This record gives sequence, C-alpha cells and structure tokens, in this order.
Amino acid sequence: MHGSGPAARAGGHGGARGVRAAPGSPRAETPTTIDVVEQAYFCVLSHHHRGATMDARVLLTAGFAALTRELGREGRDLPDAVMPALTGDRKADWAAFESVYRRLAGQRDELAVVTLEAMVAALGDATWTHGVRQHPDAYDGDGYGLGLETNAGSSPSRALPPLFVTAVRGGAARAAGLRPGDVIESVNGSAPFIDGTTVAPAIAALRPQYPEARPVRLRLLRQSTGRRWTVTLRPGLYRQELADLQVVRSKLLDGDRAYVRLTWFAGDSAERILRAIARLRKARTLAGIVLDLRGNGGGSLTEATRLLSAFAHGKVTGYLCAGDDRCAALPTDDTVRLVGLPLTVLVDRGCASACEHFGAAVKDLRLGTLVGGRTAGVVSGPAESYLLGDNTVLSLPDRYHLGAGGEVIDGIGVPPDRYAPLTPADAAAGRDPALAPE
Repeated sequence: MHGSGPAARAGGHGGARGVRAAPGSPRAETPTTIDVVEQAYFCVLSHHHRGATMDARVLLTAGFAALTRELGREGRDLPDAVMPALTGDRKADWAAFESVYRRLAGQRDELAVVTLEAMVAALGDATWTHGVRQHPDAYDGDGYGLGLETNAGSSPSRALPPLFVTAVRGGAARAAGLRPGDVIESVNGSAPFIDGTTVAPAIAALRPQYPEARPVRLRLLRQSTGRRWTVTLRPGLYRQELADLQVVRSKLLDGDRAYVRLTWFAGDSAERILRAIARLRKARTLAGIVLDLRGNGGGSLTEATRLLSAFAHGKVTGYLCAGDDRCAALPTDDTVRLVGLPLTVLVDRGCASACEHFGAAVKDLRLGTLVGGRTAGVVSGPAESYLLGDNTVLSLPDRYHLGAGGEVIDGIGVPPDRYAPLTPADAAAGRDPALAPE
C-alpha cells in the first residue's frame, strides 16, 4: 500500500533527510553517490515508522556486507575492508562508516547503488525506485523481460520449492518452447533453493527490468516426460495479450457462480467488480462469488476496504499504527450496498499489500472462505515518497499494518482456510486445484 504526500521540505541532518516527492514527471536521474546514501540513511531514521527506535547499525551492517560482496565478485576483496566499530550513536556511526566506505570505494557510483539497495532491503517494507527507464521502442501494451511467470509471486525471498513456470506470456520464453509446469532447477548455474531456503538473486534474475539485457541461463525439467535441458533466454520487448492487461475479468463459473479476477486494486476496482457481479446477476441467479486475487500485488487500501464493505457493514477491517503503537481503525464504508452472496477468495504468494488486507479481513471477520496458498506477507502502511539528491525516490511507511483481529501480517502472510496450491503437474495440465470441488 503506497502513496505520496504533498511536496514539503523534510529538513534534517545537514539537509540530508530528503524532500517529499511531488506528483508529476521525475527529473532525470544523476549518479548515486555516498552522499545520497547518507541522505537516505537519515531519511529512514527520521520518517520510517520504526525510525525513532531503530538500531541504525542494522542498516549500516547490511550496506557494508553488500559492499564487500560486490568487491569480492570483482576480485577486489581488500585487506582493509573491515566493518568499523559501531557504538549506537547514529551520527558517529555514520561518520565511521562513510570514512571506511570512501577509502574502499572511491568515487565508484555502482558501489553506492548496491550499498543503498541492501540498506533499503534490510527494512523489509521500504522501496527505492531507481534506474527505471522505458525501452525506446516500447509501445502501449508491450512487456519487457523473459516472457514468463513463476510461482515465486510478489515475495521471491519467501517462495517455496519447487520453482516452476506458471505462465508463458511471450518473448524469449515462448520462442524457446517453455510451457507451464516446467520446473526451473537452476538459474545462471545457481539453484533457486538451497535446503529449502530461497536464493533470492537466482529468482530475481527471472524478472529483469529494462535496461537489464544480460542473458539468463535456465536448467529445466519437464516432469511429464522426464526431459532435462538448458536454455538461454535474452530479455527483450514482447507484445502482451489484451486479456493479460485487463485489471478485472469476469465470467460465470459452474453455471451459477460469478468468477471475478482482479490483478490490482486500482483506483476504481471496487466499483468495477461490483458492476461485473451485477451484470452476471442479471443473466443468472447466482449461488455465490469467487474472487480470484492470486498474483494481486496490492494497490489502493481504500479500494480494498470499499470492496470488503460489499460483504459486511459496521466492521473494522484492520488497523494502521504509528511508531508509538497508537492505532487507527479502518472501518467499512457502509454506503456500499451489500452483495448478500457467499464469498470464496482465491489467494497465493502473489497476493500482497492491499490484497493481504482484504484476505485477512475476510478470514478474521468470517466473510467467506480463503482457498489456495498463504499470501506473500508483504503488507505495510501507506508510504510517503522522498526525493533524494540523485532524483531517485525512497518510499517509507510511516505507519504499520495490523489485521482486523490485531494480528501482524507483514512477514507472515495470511493462511488459506483450504490449502490448494498450484503444482507443476497442475500447471502443465491446465488444472486449477483452487477451483476443484472439495
């Protein structure tokens, strides 16, 4: 769940806390330097909901670890690449970190990038938007990447083995003959899981963003035939099917149930879904609603709450809490007309953020049945966006989220009432276990 506030100066340590990002076209990025890393560091400590109580040494340790890994990959693991002693004094610790960093990295901007990426990743609920560019030949509806989707969902670090192809959208994956159900045994020579633990870089390599164009080598297994082979896919533009671009899709299921798939809680999602249900209801007496939120990466918390309000009035759907643990309730919008039909919600590891708010409320308030797999466990409060000195944007949640029952969802996810995950065999056969009768 992300948002941005009005443009306003945030002030701070030597002017280093950043400026709230105003809406509109961003200015061209400039190189990321250690000064930008400093700005982001103090911005986190000033504006993140845990900033007042956070041990800043966690950020510095994560950044330094990434720096030394990058030096090692380059064959430059220097003898003085030693983390400085940190005391817990935020300003003094930054000064010590910066001194060692400058000695090791000099003016190399790419090292500042990996350092800041690691610091932001250590927060778990923040994002740093940088290096975002569009292919010069891209047209409306074009995708970029390998042209495949996997079961890793919105949270690759929490994916479960095996890793397999769930859909082939086009591009290099289609040209190479990949199919749903193909198991990915290695990526660029690395296994995607080791002892059941995700190797995030291997999975991340499957989702390149322009201008990343390095080829990706996959070792594949097709379980139905036992065939094993290696293929190299190069990221590029590909044309997406219209159906893949639709935010809302609907149809009749089993003759008397409304099936509605929502890929994103966009600004008018609740109204569009309710209109789709009403249209199907005119054609047939409905016995229930199946709402498919698998792969839904989130979006508007307001829209998720409005949609919940079509199934219950007078309820609290969740809470947003400040760093001092004071919480504000998120009530239903009782102006929304009740649907009055049984609800089944399909979820998986791709259901994140506002989607998890919806799923948790359905479960806690007993508004319906959750079917599929556990959700991503990636849900934070609305975020404020801060413009850094290199014209990149750091987004930080100033509040944290709790479910309707007061439970923490971030990092844990929401378990389904009926566990019916997609398997490689299901994907290969075109079966959907979540829609199978109990």
